[in-house]
Amino acid sequence: MYIKLLKSKVHLANITDKNLFYEGSLTLDKEIMAKANLKPFEAVWIYNVNNGERFETYLIEGKKGEVILNGAAARKGEIGDKIIIVAFSWVLEEELKNFQTTLVYLNESNEIKEIKSISYS
Repeated sequence: MYIKLLKSKVHLANITDKNLFYEGSLTLDKEIMAKANLKPFEAVWIYNVNNGERFETYLIEGKKGEVILNGAAARKGEIGDKIIIVAFSWVLEEELKNFQTTLVYLNESNEIKEIKSISYS
């Protein structure tokens, strides 16, 4: 049986810009993506802490500190809003021992302040 688990989480990223007339996506600092085990064009859910919006989009790599809402997603938040970025994975129960959840915590400047890994063994 498959279980849907949290694969990656970026906690409290600050939106740095919005670009309504761009194909839909979230631009995210590529270093943060790498540390959170997130890939370009991977589907993610965005939870806006400031206004309660929740939506799905995909990632594109950005420059240091960038967190940019693009396309229709630009209507879901404002510059300075705090968001949580999550990705899920379907995992077979027998593969749980090899699965790991990565949690990345950011400071006010979108710099990594802590990384945690959770194992299921």
